[in-house]
Amino acid sequence: MKPIKLSFIVASLAAAVLVQASEPIVAPSEAVVDDDRPYDPILNRTPEGIFISDTEWKVSGDIRAGWVDYDYSNSPNSSYDSSVNKGHKDSRGFYLIPKVSIESPVYNGFSGKITGAGVTDFGLNDPDYETRTFALGTDNKSYAILQEAYLKYKDETNEVVVGAKEIVTPMIDADDWYLLADTFQAAYYVNSYFENIKWGFAYFYKMAGPWDSGARDGSEEYASMSEASFVPDDIKDDADDKGVYTGAFVYSVDHHNLQVWEYYAPDLYNTIFVQYDFTDTWDTLSYDLGAQLINFDDVGSMKDYEDGSIGYTIYSARFDGNFENGFDFATGASFYTDGDGTQYTLGAWGGYPYFANGMIFHFFEAGSLRNANSYKAQVGYDLGQLGAEGLWVGTRFTYFDLDDEYSKTATGESQDSMQMLGLRASYRNDNGAYLTVTYEAVDLDNEPDISGFRFIGGFTF
Repeated sequence: MKPIKLSFIVASLAAAVLVQASEPIVAPSEAVVDDDRPYDPILNRTPEGIFISDTEWKVSGDIRAGWVDYDYSNSPNSSYDSSVNKGHKDSRGFYLIPKVSIESPVYNGFSGKITGAGVTDFGLNDPDYETRTFALGTDNKSYAILQEAYLKYKDETNEVVVGAKEIVTPMIDADDWYLLADTFQAAYYVNSYFENIKWGFAYFYKMAGPWDSGARDGSEEYASMSEASFVPDDIKDDADDKGVYTGAFVYSVDHHNLQVWEYYAPDLYNTIFVQYDFTDTWDTLSYDLGAQLINFDDVGSMKDYEDGSIGYTIYSARFDGNFENGFDFATGASFYTDGDGTQYTLGAWGGYPYFANGMIFHFFEAGSLRNANSYKAQVGYDLGQLGAEGLWVGTRFTYFDLDDEYSKTATGESQDSMQMLGLRASYRNDNGAYLTVTYEAVDLDNEPDISGFRFIGGFTF
């Protein structure tokens, strides 16, 4: 396994485990997955684990396998064209991702956990077709990583964690969307002394993430948060392996939930995240009416960067709900202001709290989301109502209204819109088995067709 460096600065921010912002505050039925996070609801269950001998030490794990296939109408062979779909190549492959954890019992409030994870394709895949599967490292070889190794203290009102851990916050997120979740070397403190209020602070030092790290080897080894960002390389050099300071405040009472987060990345950019949700029940409908603001502004070296800048805001709204008869829906709209920096910030460090994403694809295919609008409408059904316990099916349509002044193909053709149609079936049971099958097609102006298929399942114990 790769060695882990615990070079942490203990002070800073984050109530990383305060609220999982991209999950619904209105809890869906047992069988309905979160509309944007197909695996987290399964993995958030506390595994029963296997206790070692007669002790309270516990072994638990997740054995996941998956087949992914992304078609960009751009073969990596002789017909490859770097001007087609941003040069993205058709990619596919089968992978096995085992994770095993050892958790200590709690001694006077202290506990610890170690998790080892690996990714392998057994050498079966064609390396030419793996550039966008985001599973193996840059050398397309199997690898193992010490994914979690942390010490935790928790009492009635305080929680402190130091080490490497899968952490969920709005803009820095484990993002368990694909094959292996992101993990972070971090330190955080959470306080829940005041009724209805939680606040905290954290320092994120490094991350490893197959999909969300902008570092060259970010999938198979830890890189500093600045190195893992999506900003230009010369700005990463100026940032000199700095981390991200984070602070959070969450107020929740009755039907109201307000959360405010700030993420300060020296020499890169500052992010302010604010979200309000009103949750209630009307007749047989449980619903969540939410509003969100995310602002990005460059700081330090990035502010002085001559070839680009960061300065824009996203305003979003959503209305999600589920009925007692098994039907559920999710709607959302996001509005991007006319400012630079979407290419440097969207999706960085695993944060995808935006209300109008696709099921597989998001914003990486379009030329730019500057001054764009996006809209999402999803309908799902819990087949447990018909006796198929744990099975959910749904479809989603996402529409991106692009500004053709900024969104262009590699050859300079303007793009007015991008449309996505996704289909998903998801299954889980209380014994730890899960399976999610997703297909999505993308229609993007002046580009050949794009589609994706993912068949990912496993078993937690």
